[in-house]
Amino acid sequence: GILRPNAGRVMLNSADMASASEGRRDRLRAQNIGYIFQTFNLLQGYTCLDNVLLGMRFGPGADRGFAQELLERVGLGDRLEYRPGQLSVGQQQRVAVARALANQPKLVLADEPTGNLDPKNARASIQLVREICGENGAALLLVSHDQAVLEQFDDCADLADINHAMQEAEA
Repeated sequence: GILRPNAGRVMLNSADMASASEGRRDRLRAQNIGYIFQTFNLLQGYTCLDNVLLGMRFGPGADRGFAQELLERVGLGDRLEYRPGQLSVGQQQRVAVARALANQPKLVLADEPTGNLDPKNARASIQLVREICGENGAALLLVSHDQAVLEQFDDCADLADINHAMQEAEA
C-alpha cells in the first residue's frame, strides 16, 4: 500500500492499491490499517488524548469518548492531558497502541508492540489489541522476539522457517 507493487495486485478492502492514486492509498491505509511502530511517532506538543484523537481524524471521525476508553484500557486514564515527554517510555508505547486502535482498523500491523513494557503491561496491551481486533473483525500481524508475547497466540510463524521454505522452493 505504501509502494506500488512491481507485479500483481494488492487489495485492501476491495480497493486495488496498485491502481489507486497516492491520496486514495493514503486514505485507505488511514481508514483500514492501524500501525504500532517500534518508534512511537507521538507528537510531542500534543497530549495523550490529542495524539489518539489525531489518528481518528483520518478515519470515520474523532470520538473523544472512545479515545478516552482506549487510554483507560491501556492504563492511562489518569494521564489523558500528559504530553509524551511527561510519560515513561512504556507509557508512550501504550499511547501508541491506543492510537493504532482508534480507527477500529481491519488490519493491525504491530512491530514489537511490547518492547518497552514490563510483563504486566505487555500482557495487558496484547490483550487489548486482541480484544479490539476481535471486536472489529480485524486481522493482526505482529512481529515480536518476546516468547511471552508469542505464547498468547495460537498461530505463530518463525521467520527462519519461512525463509528456509522460500529457499527450498527456489532451489
